[in-house]
Amino acid sequence: MHRELVDEKHWISEQRFLHALNFCMLLPGPEATQLATYIGWLMHRTWGGLVAGILFVLPSLAVLIALSWVYLAFGRVPAVAGLLYGIKPAVVAIVLHAAWRIGTRALKHPLLWLLAAAAFVAIFAFAVPFPAIVLGAAIAGALGGRYAPRAFAASGAHGVRSRAHPPALIDDATPTPPHARYTPSRLAKVIGTFLLLWAAALGALTLRFGWDGALTQMGWFFTKAALLTFGGAYAVLPYVYQGAVESYGWLTPGQMIDGLALGETTPGPLIMVVAFVGFVGNVTRGLDGDTLLAVGAAGACVATFFTFLPSYLFILAGGPMVESTHGQLRFTAPLTGITAAVVGVIVNLAAFFAWHVFAPGGAPGPVDFVAIAITALAAIALFRYKVGVIPVIVGCGLIGLALGTLRGA
Repeated sequence: MHRELVDEKHWISEQRFLHALNFCMLLPGPEATQLATYIGWLMHRTWGGLVAGILFVLPSLAVLIALSWVYLAFGRVPAVAGLLYGIKPAVVAIVLHAAWRIGTRALKHPLLWLLAAAAFVAIFAFAVPFPAIVLGAAIAGALGGRYAPRAFAASGAHGVRSRAHPPALIDDATPTPPHARYTPSRLAKVIGTFLLLWAAALGALTLRFGWDGALTQMGWFFTKAALLTFGGAYAVLPYVYQGAVESYGWLTPGQMIDGLALGETTPGPLIMVVAFVGFVGNVTRGLDGDTLLAVGAAGACVATFFTFLPSYLFILAGGPMVESTHGQLRFTAPLTGITAAVVGVIVNLAAFFAWHVFAPGGAPGPVDFVAIAITALAAIALFRYKVGVIPVIVGCGLIGLALGTLRGA
């Protein structure tokens, strides 16, 4: 996005781009989607934001619906099973690499390392719910911002370097467009519209399927998940796992790992793994005579709608207030604390995946040393040679396919 919008198309200047990115990083939700929505809104008002944000999501939704259908319909075919066998160990390395990337950017002080370690112990040893960890980290960040401000000062966004650039359509000195200026009436109108839209969608599901229906519960659950995605998709995955696997029983642990593997292979934001959760989760509740594709697609669309709706609200409602919140420590310190805790939560996620991949039968069952070797190869490629995620996924998938072919021969 930076290369296309700043360097090539010159739609927005470097500093305005970074300012928007910093704002999106402070919000719950997928920051890349929110950044696209923000820039579309800044350039072309509300419709520009909606077009940019929705079209950022739709292609990956369509791809994941197709892949989820293939997974459930043909997942036991030897070729598909072999591919997944190779990809799942790679996911362990990818999640560890994500924790390392976020940690090196976020943990700039020993107090933040301590907060990350505390979050890991809380969720790993005591199974503390993810929302409680977020709340505790926010309180710790608020106190840290008051008593140890240097430790909780926000860092720059993703290390994008400032550089000279030709004039942009929205340049550094371009006045704020009239539609992007804060007014209480506009804020109330935007919030009211989104609340009505959310209530109407959830109400329609309740009338059709009842409050305990799978789609209704998905709408409610993914609304809560959307408000807890500080730190990106990897941060919310433990919460999605706790809800989808442990609380609702929509997926098995193995299916959750497979879903993340499929999500890693598709374009678009990784948070789109919620579409897989919705697809499989709705199917597991019974087809009731309907086709697999129709039932699964309904679950995927519901999960995606309720996950991304709050993100559009945050941008359209909060965009005009960017200048008044950016850089204020009392606002950023709690989020710095949450980001630190997220690192510990992601390490726990890697441990969870490793447990189910390396010992699929559970303890004290046999250990899959081949899976461990594939994870080690993926980790070397990611950490040592800086290979991208997609080549690692493809390479490990091909290894799994070859092993499956040899075993079947």
